[in-house]
Amino acid sequence: MYKVFVNERPLILTNKLSEISNSKYFLLNENAIQEAIDALKKKKLEEAFIYHPNHEEILKKFTNKIPLVVAGGGVVTNKKGKVLFIYRNDKWDLPKGKLDKGESIEECALREVEEETSVKKLKIENFLKTTYHVFTKNGKYKLKEVHWYAMKTSYKGKLEGQKSEGIEKVKWKGPKKIEKALQNSYVNIRILFGY
Repeated sequence: MYKVFVNERPLILTNKLSEISNSKYFLLNENAIQEAIDALKKKKLEEAFIYHPNHEEILKKFTNKIPLVVAGGGVVTNKKGKVLFIYRNDKWDLPKGKLDKGESIEECALREVEEETSVKKLKIENFLKTTYHVFTKNGKYKLKEVHWYAMKTSYKGKLEGQKSEGIEKVKWKGPKKIEKALQNSYVNIRILFGY
């Protein structure tokens, strides 16, 4: 099973009919996928399912219809135990970005965090999870697959948001401020914090 978020609503790719029960489900073809995404985007459905009997094939077949964009990002903690957040598009988010040709996903995650926040001395501790969401680029749907890593840094310098990426603020946040930020964030970001 894969949970893909469309406007904060889940599009669930599954090979288990039992998960679907009374919910609206779509077949794994281009028209049905577009219809499911449109319905979620317009808030006509709370959730939608796409069914395919083969779990190994489901994501591959889905990305044959909706182009895949692979990205890397970080949940960065400093020496004080605070977590690095960025603010863009009126939401609190975490730094992440698209994989460049020839780089590993880990290199991508480190590069993107540094580019978007100016934080240096980053070190990956471990892989956290992969999240999925649909976005629109030039009027076409794309699927973003983000590989998230837990990172540490001893950096104490200035935080600076990457203007070209629309990042307005970069902040270190402790537990109380994290909780507040997550109330104005994305489902995929909340998932990383166990919400």
